[in-house]
Amino acid sequence: QVQLVDSGGGSVQPGGSLRLSCETSRLTLDYYDIGWFRQIAGKERERVSCISSTDGTTYYEDSVKGRFTISRDNAKNTVYMEMNSLKPEDTAVYYCAAEGPPYSGNCSIAEYWGQGTQVTVSS
Repeated sequence: QVQLVDSGGGSVQPGGSLRLSCETSRLTLDYYDIGWFRQIAGKERERVSCISSTDGTTYYEDSVKGRFTISRDNAKNTVYMEMNSLKPEDTAVYYCAAEGPPYSGNCSIAEYWGQGTQVTVSS
C-alpha cells in the first residue's frame, strides 16, 4: 500500500553534493511523515532527517545539521534530501521511510521503507 522509490545516490569527492529523491504517492505524502535513514557499513541503521506531513516541520540529526536539507514537492509526489559538504563518514546506503499516525514527530517509528541508494564519498 505504501510504496517508496528512492534514488539519486552515487560517488562524489569530499565536499561534493548529491540530491536524493524519494518518490511515493499523493496519499502517502498526505498522511505519512517521510524521513531519510542511512546504514553505514558495520553499523545499525540511523535516522538522518524527517519532514512532517502535517505542518512541514523538519528534523535533522546533529551530524548533518547545516549540511543536509529535506524538502517535499507535492506536485511530484517526491521528498528530496539535498546533501552538501559531504564527508567520507557520510558514506552509506540511504533509505527513505514513511511513518503514519500516531506520529512520533521525528520519524523515529517509521515502518515502510524504500530499497536504498548507495552514497559513496571518497577521494
